[in-house]
Parts: sequence; structure tokens; C-alpha cells
Amino acid sequence: MHNRLPQPTDREILAARSAKQVVDPRRPQAFLVEQECSANGEVIDVAALFLTNRECPFRCLMCDLWKHTTDQPVLPGDIPEQIDHGLSRLPPARQIKLYNSGNFFDARAIPPADLPIIAERVRGFENVIVENHPRLCTAAVPRFQHLLEETLLEMALGLETIHPEILPRLNKQMTLDDFARAVEFLLDLGIAVRCFVLLKPPFLNEEAGIDWALRSVDHAFALGVGCCSVIPTRGGNGILERLQAEQAFAPPRLSSLELVQEQGLRRKPPQGRLFVDLWDIERFATCSLCLGPRRERMHRMNLSQEVLPLVPCVCREASA
Repeated sequence: MHNRLPQPTDREILAARSAKQVVDPRRPQAFLVEQECSANGEVIDVAALFLTNRECPFRCLMCDLWKHTTDQPVLPGDIPEQIDHGLSRLPPARQIKLYNSGNFFDARAIPPADLPIIAERVRGFENVIVENHPRLCTAAVPRFQHLLEETLLEMALGLETIHPEILPRLNKQMTLDDFARAVEFLLDLGIAVRCFVLLKPPFLNEEAGIDWALRSVDHAFALGVGCCSVIPTRGGNGILERLQAEQAFAPPRLSSLELVQEQGLRRKPPQGRLFVDLWDIERFATCSLCLGPRRERMHRMNLSQEVLPLVPCVCREASA
């Protein structure tokens, strides 16, 4: 069955896209402060800056982050200006995420000349969390870590899935060995690792989507990853809509995300953390009556890292 699955190419993925949004390379896409359960179990405030920069060179099948990127590298000084703009408008926070629609250690996305300036901007935080492709975990990482001085560096990597037939078809241009090598490299440097896992990527049915999400979470924790964030696979990037029309993709159900969160929290190691991504969660629900309480339950479970009682709702079977 899997041998007959399509494997879209870069050209097909690009051809299915809509136009990019107009962006300002001197301004972040967005900035906010969110609560998160820290590694020691404390609920803390985290500043999140979504930086504007050049598009990632890896054309992942499920990605829609390209919508808010530039076609050319940003100029030296642009990224520090974005950070200054966001932080000057946010309340204090203990940790900071610098998320960038690409890879922090891609020299075409974050100018290397800016790294010392960026490090200076974030030294007042306990941790700085950046996103990067496993294959771009190079010697630039410890150099930046050294610049941070007392601020701890944490790296977010996309694992997506450990399914042996599905991972290559996501066009991520990464193997499980690449991911394992990156995790080992980072942990040897004393850098904490979190990863992203997809719930129900293309080519999987609902039951298999749940099963492989949990297997992927187990795999990540076994490698030493400290935090797993489960992301329900969303349409909206063009190629997924084409696959949906071909019955090769359908978004997961809200109940599937609930189940993965429950089972993931029960299976995680004592010091591990498991989050589910609740952004735009309404697109996965079919009942507006119970969406709010169910979302609040998942949010509270993200913060407490404990399984809470299910929200009773007469629509649950229909909306499952």
C-alpha cells in the first residue's frame, strides 16, 4: 500500500502554493507572552517572537511557514531590530523563544554577524529556545551557546514522524539517523532539546495517525529529548489541499489530539514534558458547544502535565 503513495517534489509543492504575504524584514511577524510548564514543573511566562526571515530551503510537505518569509536574506541588523521591536512591547518573561519560519543556524536566514548582537539581547533570560533543522546543527551552535554566557540554549527540532514510509514522503530531507545524531550532538553540549511531532500527517488514517504520533513521542523521549510538542497536521499550504482532494490527507479529529495528549502524558518519562499545540484548534472541532471547555482542559493539561477528567458533552460521539 505505502509503495503506491505519492511523493510530491519541490516543484509540485511550490506549484501548489498561493502568494506569500507582504512582510517587513525589520519587524517580527508576531510577538506575545505565553505560559508554559518549565523543565522543573513550574508554570512560567515565556516571550515568543516570530521573526521574519528568508524562507527555509527544505520544502516540507506539511509546512505553511513560507507564507510570511522573504525571498532574499535579511540584512545584518534586521533581526536584532525585530527583537528590539518585540521585546520593547512585551511584559517581562523568564524565557524567550526566537522562532523564525526556518532555521536559526541557516546563515541565509539569520546573518552570522548578528549572532553576537542577538546573544546580547537575550542574555537577561533564563533560557532561549530556537528552531533548527537537524541537518543544520553545526559548529555554529556551540559558538552561539558560548556567546549566551549564563543564558541556557534550548533547540527545537522537527521529528514529525518515525513512520519509515511517511517520513521520506514529507520531503523534509532528513532521516531518523540525522535526527538522532543532532540530538546526541546537542545533548553532549549540554543543550536541551525539544521536538515537534505531527498528529496524522498525510497518507495515514485516524487510527494510524494516533498510533504513529505516540510511537514518535516515545522514540524522541528514548533519545533524550526533554519536551515533545504534538502538532495536529493542518491544511492551508496548497499541496495538502491537493492531497485531500485525492483522499490522501484529512485533518485529525479533536478527539484524536485529546487522546494523544492523555496517552502521551501517561507514557512520558518523569522529567519529560508533553504539549499539544492548541493554535487554531477550532478547525478540528465539529461542535461549538464543547470546544471551549475541551480546549481549556487541554491547556490546563499542558500547564500541569497531568491528565484531567474528560469534558462531558452530548456531542462527543458526533464530534469525535
